[in-house]
Amino acid sequence: QVQLVESGGGSVQAGGSLRLSCTASGYTYYYNYMAWFRQAPGKEREGVATIYTGGGITYYADSVKGRFTISLDNAKNTVYLQMNSLKPEDTAMYYCAAGRWVPATSWSLPANFGYWGQGTQVTVSS
Repeated sequence: QVQLVESGGGSVQAGGSLRLSCTASGYTYYYNYMAWFRQAPGKEREGVATIYTGGGITYYADSVKGRFTISLDNAKNTVYLQMNSLKPEDTAMYYCAAGRWVPATSWSLPANFGYWGQGTQVTVSS
């Protein structure tokens, strides 16, 4: 089993920044990819960014490219999501996820991730 615990959410004004953290514990060798998803009320869960834990490969949703950065500290089993230039449309519950095999063509598909955190709320006001 893999346990994921997110932190770092909060409320911020448009244009501000937040950094989310997600620390994994348990059988951390079970997964090769970590990701951030988000879900706003009444909307489907969408992939924000995915990173390969072996290094060098990241994927981003078009809506966050240039503003968000996903990074990894393997020594701490922690993945980060640095979010800059936040917009009100970024408001959502953000979830950390881990998966074993994630094809490049479906990096944002929730079904590819078997482990999920409990979520952390991000609210951006205009």
